[in-house]
Amino acid sequence: MTPVLRHIGAPFGAALATAVIFTTLLWVQHARLSWPFNAAPAAALDPARTSPGGEPQDATAPRRTAVDAAATQNLDITLETVGRDTLRQTVRAVATIVPDESRIAHVHTRVSGWVEHLEVSTTGEVVRAGQPLMHLFSQELLSSQTEYLAVRRAATASGITTAVLASGRSRLGILGMTAAEIDAIEQSGEPRRLITVVAPRNGVVVNRGVTTGTSVDPSTTLLTIADLSRVWVLAEIPETNIPVVRIGTPAQLDFAASGHPPFAAKVEFVYPTLTERTRTLRVRLSVANPGGALRPGLYGTAAFESEIPDVITIPRDAVVDTGLQQHVFVAVGDRFEPRLVVLGAQLADRVEVRAGVSEGERIVASGVFLLDSESRLRATGGNGHQHGSSPPEKPSKAAPAVDPHAGHRG
Repeated sequence: MTPVLRHIGAPFGAALATAVIFTTLLWVQHARLSWPFNAAPAAALDPARTSPGGEPQDATAPRRTAVDAAATQNLDITLETVGRDTLRQTVRAVATIVPDESRIAHVHTRVSGWVEHLEVSTTGEVVRAGQPLMHLFSQELLSSQTEYLAVRRAATASGITTAVLASGRSRLGILGMTAAEIDAIEQSGEPRRLITVVAPRNGVVVNRGVTTGTSVDPSTTLLTIADLSRVWVLAEIPETNIPVVRIGTPAQLDFAASGHPPFAAKVEFVYPTLTERTRTLRVRLSVANPGGALRPGLYGTAAFESEIPDVITIPRDAVVDTGLQQHVFVAVGDRFEPRLVVLGAQLADRVEVRAGVSEGERIVASGVFLLDSESRLRATGGNGHQHGSSPPEKPSKAAPAVDPHAGHRG
């Protein structure tokens, strides 16, 4: 062979050898089903890795296959027939007592002036409707009284009662004077220097915004009065239990620190937004508080009882949850086949199944994790655990004894 042919043949032979080696590796990868482009079709054809609707699941999920009943006789497996039941669930939540917002009154004056005397000077005091709260001086109101009395004297002297008197009396009422106070100045003929502010309702003073000498106007909140004969209970429902609680759901309330025995109530309102900091949904209950034992600010517990009627339920221990999917083992003939399920409400010992199994089918209720291990082992090509088989026989010949002094002999 000429030197030119030798120079050309050497690179060609190396390239040919490389192509043969690469082709061989591709064939081996394809035979082992580990070539990436073959993983998706293999998963799609595997019935143990498809959803109840026939859609392929994540190819990275562990593979499973059916297991013969004869191979599971020592796994302590029990079966249960799938049926319908009523799920009863109890959700516990933190509850707080707050005043009923519809029973809170803010006391304002209708004229500008100054506080000269307080009849109720501390928060927490109990007041009654019509009880005097404070006395105010108002130059505007004093002038209006003086004008009204002057017009009234002129009308009385002339013997004619005009609409001006009715207008003046109405003006005094709008400025905050009661009918009894207007009658009093008509009888005395003298204006009243101070106006009395009275409580608009029964309740407890929860906020005092002024003190003696404070300058006030119609925008000033003098006092805040809350009627605590009926209070609200606000409960914080965890985000995972939101579907359980709705308007009308009964609850058992317990406020141990109040000395009030546990009592029942129903949800009256569900707030439309969640509390972002705690990821909870607030619901409201309204309860009577005739003795005042349920004080705003008290913490307690609320236990909500919920029922979901006529649903397919299975034992919670029958479900294998991989984090990405849930499946159960269904008895089909003499085999246990893995089947994906869609779960609903979950209780301590039972779960609702919305799809995957039908009423009347038999599923593995206990021993499911050992069965799942057997199923995965068989799916990977192993023979499975030989449950119930005898231990391996010992060798017929004993190993030769080892002389402990052999290493120290000279």
